Amino acid sequence: MAKFTKKNVDATELIDPVFYAAANCNRAIEKYGKENVINATIGTLYDEDNNLVALKTVYGTYDSIDAKEKAAYAKSFAGNPDFRRQAYKWVTQGSNVNLCHGVCATPGGTGAISATFSSVLDNGDTIVLPNIAWGSYWTMSQTNNFKTTEYRMFDGDSFNIKSFKETCEKVMEKQGKVLALINDPCHNPTGYSMTNDEWSQVIDVVNELSEKGPFVLVDDIAYIDFSYDLENSRKYMDNFNKIGKNALIVVCFSTSKTLTSYGLRCGAAVAMAREEESVKEFLSLCEKTARSVWSCIPNAAMENFVKVTTEKHDEFMAEKQYYVDLVKHRSDIFKKEADECGLPYYPYKEGFFVTVRLPDNETCEKYQQALFDANIFGVRCDKGIRMAVCSLPIRHTMGLAAKMKKILDETMQKA
Repeated sequence: MAKFTKKNVDATELIDPVFYAAANCNRAIEKYGKENVINATIGTLYDEDNNLVALKTVYGTYDSIDAKEKAAYAKSFAGNPDFRRQAYKWVTQGSNVNLCHGVCATPGGTGAISATFSSVLDNGDTIVLPNIAWGSYWTMSQTNNFKTTEYRMFDGDSFNIKSFKETCEKVMEKQGKVLALINDPCHNPTGYSMTNDEWSQVIDVVNELSEKGPFVLVDDIAYIDFSYDLENSRKYMDNFNKIGKNALIVVCFSTSKTLTSYGLRCGAAVAMAREEESVKEFLSLCEKTARSVWSCIPNAAMENFVKVTTEKHDEFMAEKQYYVDLVKHRSDIFKKEADECGLPYYPYKEGFFVTVRLPDNETCEKYQQALFDANIFGVRCDKGIRMAVCSLPIRHTMGLAAKMKKILDETMQKA
C-alpha cells in the first residue's frame, strides 16, 4: 500500500489513556448504571449529583454576549488585545514578576503547549518531560517529529532537582538548546505542587545551563485556579525574575479549566524573558502557528473571559471557591482512607487528581484491568493509576481507597 503521510512520524492509531479508560467506563455505566460505577477518568469538574459543572457566572455572562460578537472573528490571530492584557494580569496576579512579556491566545492550554513546542524546536529535536505526566505531551511531540527524554519527577516525596538537571544537561550537550516542561502547581496526574525553594533551584539550573545555549522553560498551569491556596498560588513566579538573558519562560494557561468551559477552547501562551526582542521573536512564531493551524480563537470565548474575571470577578470567585472546597473535601477523604489502609500514592498537595503509586508498569496494567473488573475506572500513567477526585461525588469517594487496596493486594499476589 502506498504511504501518503509523513515518513518519520508514528502513524499508529491514537489510543489516549484517558479516553481509553473513559470508554471502558461508559460501557460499564450502560450495563450497570451510573451509581454502580466509580468514574474517576476525565479531569473535569462534576457536582455531587454526577453532573458536569458549568459555572452560572460563566455561562450567564456568555449568554449575555451579543450574537454578532459571537459570530465575529477575533481582532488578531494572536488574540484580542483586551484578552491578552487580562490573561497576563490573571496569570501573574499576586506575584511580582517584572520581565518583558507578551501573550498569544491559543485553543486551550493544549494549544499553548503545542504552539510552544513547534515554535521553539526543529525537526528531530528533543523535549524534556517529567516521567509522570499528561500523555498528550508525548502525542504532541510525536506528531511534530520531536523526540522526548524524561526526568524522574520525584526523589522520595520531593521534586527531583538532580534528575531534572542531569537530564537537561545531556540535552544541552547534544543539541545546544533545551526545552523543558514542568506542570505546576496542581500537577496532572499526581496533584503535587512544588515549593518555592524547589522552584528557586529549577531557575538556578535554567540559568546555569543557559550559559551554554538557549533554555526555554514551559510551565503548564492548567489547574492553577483550583489550588487550595489561591492567594499564594502564583508566588513561586517571583523566581522567574532571576532568569538570565538566554532564558525564556512560557506559561501555558487554560481558560477552559479556569472557567469550566472545556469545550469552548481558549487559553494563552504567556512568554516572559529578560529582553523584549526574545519575547517578540517567540510571539511572532506563535502568531504564524495560529494563522496556519487554527486561524484565531473564538471571539466570544475571549470576551467572556475578560468579562467574567473583571465585571463578575467577585461573584465568579465565590462560586468557584465552593467547588475548590468540594474537591479538597473529596481529596482529604481519599488520602485519609488511603493512609489508613496503606494504599500507596504519589505525594499529593492539591488539585483534581490523586495517583496510586505502583512498582512497575506491568503491575500497573494488570491492576488497571482488575479495577475495571470491579467497576472502578482510573487512568494509567507511568507506574500509577490516576484517580480524578474532581469527578467523584463524596459517596463514591468514601471507602474507595480500601477497595482499591484490596484489589492491589490481590493483583500483587497473582504476579
